[in-house]
Amino acid sequence: MTSIALLAWVRGPGFHIALAIFCLGLVWRLIEIYSLGRDPHLAAPRHRAGASGWWTILRRSRPSAEHESMVSYLSGYTFHIGLILTFFFFAPHIELLRRATGFAWPALPTPLVDAAAAITVVALGVMLTSRLLDPVKRFLSVTEDYLTWALTLAPVVTGYLCFHHLGLDYTTLLALHLASVEVLMVCMPFTKLIHFVTLFPSRWMNGDHFGRTGVAS
Repeated sequence: MTSIALLAWVRGPGFHIALAIFCLGLVWRLIEIYSLGRDPHLAAPRHRAGASGWWTILRRSRPSAEHESMVSYLSGYTFHIGLILTFFFFAPHIELLRRATGFAWPALPTPLVDAAAAITVVALGVMLTSRLLDPVKRFLSVTEDYLTWALTLAPVVTGYLCFHHLGLDYTTLLALHLASVEVLMVCMPFTKLIHFVTLFPSRWMNGDHFGRTGVAS
């Protein structure tokens, strides 16, 4: 398959297949989570309903010196913020989303997004290094942890190379960039990457549940 044929496929059938799997997988996971249910609260709540949930979101978003190294905390926040800036505030991405949804918003200056992408790659590298060098993290890590790391890194690296015309020809790089995004979409609902949807709702639900019983979450 030529690079032009690959690009045509990932921009057409490949994207539609990835989008369908992503949407169906996301719905399936949400149904699965919702079907777990919770036992009804029979006792009077110890705290105001909902307040404990919001407090848990805020508390668990702060660094904890007892449980996490500052390197992991900073690199984790850095690459998440970098991903958001790169994906949602790069002018070509906004135009793509506008065509798909009809919604658009102002883009950030291209040099700023470019820097965010580079910093994201560095932060992901720091996280991998920390995982490999820390005996506890390395022992607890499974294949999925390294897979999700690679899936997250690939779109950023290929996008950066494509923007700067580095390495392969532009058509091939663009095709690889789009393909890496589509592979990420396919894997998101079925891996730990699902936390992009469930992170804050799950923290709120746990905080609210334990707060009602007077237990810190």
